[in-house]
Amino acid sequence: KSLKQEQLNKQTMTVQFVLLQNRQRKTRLTKWYTPEYTQKQKQRIMTEIGHMVTTRGKAKCNFIEWRQYTLVYKRYASLYFVLCVDKKENEILAMELIHQYVEVLDSYFGNVCELDLIFNFDKAHYMLDELILGGSIQETSKREIVRVMKQQDDIEQKIVDERKQHKKKKKSLGLAQGFF
Repeated sequence: KSLKQEQLNKQTMTVQFVLLQNRQRKTRLTKWYTPEYTQKQKQRIMTEIGHMVTTRGKAKCNFIEWRQYTLVYKRYASLYFVLCVDKKENEILAMELIHQYVEVLDSYFGNVCELDLIFNFDKAHYMLDELILGGSIQETSKREIVRVMKQQDDIEQKIVDERKQHKKKKKSLGLAQGFF
């Protein structure tokens, strides 16, 4: 394990929510770890944070004090990755967690882009769930997360193949009996 993984493993961190937004402030992924907000409040929060993050100068710090929390964000290509953590949390560790998530996405998709998240949002959520569970760091090994994702892909493919096989068998039985 790398030093970064060791540091992430030793730390506990409470994440309130994760947001991924593009430069036009269009939300591409959200994950809330607190029941504190209604759907309407969540929409307002996403709009507010999107505005704060996208209009912030490049020379400014990637940490923003917001309400009783700290927003930690990082821009990768056209996407902003935002973590909301308690003020007492280590911002650098939160930044590492964002970077780890991006590395996992890159490993799985091969240089991830916004379209990967749009068309494979379920996979992006699964990977985030492997990394953060219930607002706490769950797994920090990029290799392990990608392995679990590949294993899940294999199971999905097996189900698809079995369904195709079943349809072929059903169709051939129907033809043999003169139903078609």
